Parts: sequence; C-alpha cells; structure tokens
Amino acid sequence: MSPVIIGLLGFAILFVLLGSGMSIGFAMGLIGFLGMCLLYPLPAAVAKMAITPYHAIANYSLAVLPLFLLMAHVIFQCGFGKDLFKVAGKWLGHMRGGLAMTSIGACAAFAAVSGTSLATAATVGLLALPEMKKRGYDPGFAAGSVAAGGSIGALIPPSGTLIIYGVLTETSIGKLFAGAVIPAIITVISYLATAWFLCWIKPSLGPRGEKVSFKEKVVSLKDCWELILLVCFSIGGIILGWFTATEAGGVGAGGAILLSTLRRRLTWKKLFLAFEDTMRTTGMIYGIIIGAFIFNYFVAKTTLPQAVGEWVAALAAPPMVIVSIIVVIYILLAVVMEGPSIQLLTLPIFFPLLMGLGFDPVWFGVIQVRLLEIGLIVPPLGMCMFVVAGLDKEIPLTTVYRGCISFLVIDIVTMPIFMWWPKTVTWLPSVMK
Repeated sequence: MSPVIIGLLGFAILFVLLGSGMSIGFAMGLIGFLGMCLLYPLPAAVAKMAITPYHAIANYSLAVLPLFLLMAHVIFQCGFGKDLFKVAGKWLGHMRGGLAMTSIGACAAFAAVSGTSLATAATVGLLALPEMKKRGYDPGFAAGSVAAGGSIGALIPPSGTLIIYGVLTETSIGKLFAGAVIPAIITVISYLATAWFLCWIKPSLGPRGEKVSFKEKVVSLKDCWELILLVCFSIGGIILGWFTATEAGGVGAGGAILLSTLRRRLTWKKLFLAFEDTMRTTGMIYGIIIGAFIFNYFVAKTTLPQAVGEWVAALAAPPMVIVSIIVVIYILLAVVMEGPSIQLLTLPIFFPLLMGLGFDPVWFGVIQVRLLEIGLIVPPLGMCMFVVAGLDKEIPLTTVYRGCISFLVIDIVTMPIFMWWPKTVTWLPSVMK
C-alpha cells in the first residue's frame, strides 16, 4: 500500500473517530502514531511519539497562550466585561438598534482581552440579551447581533486561534497579530453598519435607546480606560517591536492582575479561579496541539501534501482560483464540523500547497481564521449560535439562525476584500520593527 493511500485512509478513519465523539487531540494523536508505525520502523515511531509532547510543550512561542488566557480569566473573574458593555452602551446605545450595535462593540472590546469567540459571545450575551428583551428588540435580531459579534473574537489579537496557527506553521505570532488588526476593524465596522442598516429599513427590529451627552460618554471611560490602555500597550508593543508576543502575554497577564488589584476587585478566591481556569483551558489546548504535531508528522511522511500540490499544479488553474476553492471547502466543512477540527485537519494539506504557490503565511493565517469565524455562525453547527441560544431558553435555535443571516451576507461581501487585496493583511506586519 502506497504512503499516499495510507494518508487518505488515516484522514478517513480520523473523520469517523471525530464523528463518534472522540476528543480531537486524542484522535489525531492515535491515528498519527498508528500511521507512523506503518511508515516508520517501530522503534523510530515510538521514539517520535515519546519526544513530540516535550517539543510541543517546550516551544517558547506557545508560552504566549497561557499568559494571554490568564489575562482573559483575571479580567473575566473581576467583572470587567460589564464595564465594557456599559461604556459601549453610552457611545452607541442612543442610535436605532443601538443596543445591538453596543453588543457588537462590546464583543470587539472583550475579544481584545479574551481572544476567544465563545467566551466573548457568552459574556456579552448574558449582559445584552436581557437588556434588548426589556427594550422590545426583535429576538432574532438581538441574538444574531450577539452571535455575530462574538464570532469576531477569534480574529482580534490576542487570538488563541492565531497562536495555534503560528505554532503549527512556525509563523511569527507577532506578525499574525499585526496582520489581523485591519481585517478585524473592517469586520467590526461592517457588522455595526449591518445592524444600523437593518434597523433603518425596519425600525421595529431595534428601538432607540436613551441619548447621553458627549461629556457622559467621555466620563464613562473611567470604568475601563486602564483596561483599554493595557490592551493597546500589549498589542501595540508587539507591532512597534518593543517586545515579543510571549513577552506581551506576560505584560498583559501581569497588567491585568495589577489593574484588578488596584481596583480592589481581585480576591484570593478570584485569582485562584482564574489560575484554575487558565490551567484547565491550557491543558485542553496543549493536548490538541500535541495530537496535531503527531498527526502532522504522519501526514508529512505519507507525502500526501506533495501529491495534492502536484495534482493542483496539473490543473494549471490561477492561484486565486485555488484559494477560492479552498475557501469553499472551509465553508462546507464549517457546516458539519467545529472550527478547531477544521483548522488542525486542513493545515497539513493546505499550508504547504499555498506556500508552494507563493502566498504569504501571515495572509493565509488571517484568511483561515476569518473563515473559521464565519463557520461559528453557519448553520447547523455554528458554535456561537449554540452558545447564544443556550443563554436564553425562550429564543429557539432557529430564531438565532434567522438573526445571523444578514451578518453572513455581509461576510460574503467583506471576505473577498481580504482575499483580493492582500495588503489589508500584510501591510501592517511589513512595517513592524
């Protein structure tokens, strides 16, 4: 049996295991090890299995993940999410559909300190959905705004998804963070514009909120200006070359603890819970990464990426046509699989292929994460929609689906911008010091 056939069988069995509910990290590690046993001498396969966990965990770049996670959990435990929502409400709440726009703005702000989509949707949804229900907002529009806003979390630095991509592909995490800034801003603005436009053509979706003076808006920043400054300093420091991404994680985590202490919000119990949640989340992600490394070694040995590359080259299709096909594949996969599984399964094939075609690894990283974000609000398995539906039992999942359609449409409009104008991604990393 040829190595390529073994590789294809490995992918097929992996899909079966994932469909049965097996953990993705364990499934990838298992298939990777068994595949290496077929392709390597048994002692070599066992040796590879033994050293891979150490090399994965000892990776200095990966240390950025638990540091930023600690920053996020400290901020969450100390209730800064409520402050961010209140501030966004002061600035956007007076407009028609203002609370929906507030939800999107708060999601963007919270994502900048959490870097995770599901946590962002859950945190903001708990605050926003009761308020919008009280103000008479359409349930689908309200839920769709929160779900769509929450999906942005995977793109806004510090992003756990970008970190994993950087580690697996050996791409600069700092440059990935920088490359995500402009697409994140465009995405947030497009979502805000969508919410405003929907309420303009159908005012009953979201009534106006209370209007506040400019002075009150500025005064509201006193509740979270230090947090905004901390995020700007940690992410801006990477772009300006003051420190590495890992050092920025240390600055963010240390700054969050210091800020929470000075605000007298941090207790020993909250600090313990933040460390416990950080270790639990980090352990889960590290397990997935170890499994992915083992599986990637297996895929590389099968020569499957080279075979796919040769097949694509034989098509003689323009590179952007290949990219468009990959985009369609990601969207189709998002209908039946969750984001982490898609990312880890596709990277061993698509990354070498696109690098061989001359594409920028930072550009592809941001494009991939944006596609995974879109998958969070694509029925039937969009995880952000499940999270939002679970926050309010009176809002059926089908209603959340309906509310997300308009935001999916605007994603179809903005996604080609990042694809056809790569400078929207690559310009900022190119000017980094």
